[in-house]
Amino acid sequence: MDTAINPPVAPTRPEIRARLRQAGLRPTRQRMSLAELLFGRGNRHLSAENLHEEAMVHRVPVSLATVYNTLHQFTEAGLLREVVVDGSKTYFDTNTSEHHHFFVEDDNEVIDIPVGVDVSRLPEPPPGYEISRVDVVVRLKRVKAK
Repeated sequence: MDTAINPPVAPTRPEIRARLRQAGLRPTRQRMSLAELLFGRGNRHLSAENLHEEAMVHRVPVSLATVYNTLHQFTEAGLLREVVVDGSKTYFDTNTSEHHHFFVEDDNEVIDIPVGVDVSRLPEPPPGYEISRVDVVVRLKRVKAK
């Protein structure tokens, strides 16, 4: 869906409250405020720092530690998907469906890969383990003009 033509419809406060409750989370004031910022503009990828900056702009009084805690609670509850780019860069995706990502190194930006990625030839996991999820992150950098 082209969001420029069909902008996403932001969920209402009662819908967000219900979503949190269905996920087993109490809809506290801070969770509600952060959820409105997260889910109010369609599918997107945010770091904890990005969300904290948005919270400050919207005058949501919340610490960076609370933002981290809330993002991890939302991820554990299935409301977000964690995208680890490397050991120091983690983003949270509001689209929890199975899909993969590009990471634009020059901009520190995560973008959904619009087509399927073939991961059908994975190795067998060791005995006693099963594959829970496959995350593909394709790193991109701009081509330098010649």
